Amino acid sequence: MTENAPIERMKKRAAFLAAARGASASRGAVVVQATARGDGRDAIGVGFTATRRIGGAVVRNRAKRRLREAARRLVPLHGRWGHDYVLIARAGTAKRPWARLLDDVESALISLAANQVPAADRTAAVDR
Repeated sequence: MTENAPIERMKKRAAFLAAARGASASRGAVVVQATARGDGRDAIGVGFTATRRIGGAVVRNRAKRRLREAARRLVPLHGRWGHDYVLIARAGTAKRPWARLLDDVESALISLAANQVPAADRTAAVDR
């Protein structure tokens, strides 16, 4: 694990679809999906999405801004290098108290990190 590995913004649809096939954790006002990238890079990929179900453009944009700031603070601490994370806004994301939203994101990231098998261990388990 490289301490100075960059955090990259995910923008390609394929990366979002790959994360959707991975593990997910739902906490309060956010759903976090995660998957190991498997390309050998140490960077952490982070993407954000909010569907029309949660509200109009103003509500969706506010929810994504809040998720971006939460990810900026928490992904370097609780994310795993070489993984991609997608934060999905839910109906209460835009109005949730800031401290509770941070707790939701942090709890989801910790849960995903605890349940993910490192790439080296996963290949050893497959070989058995």
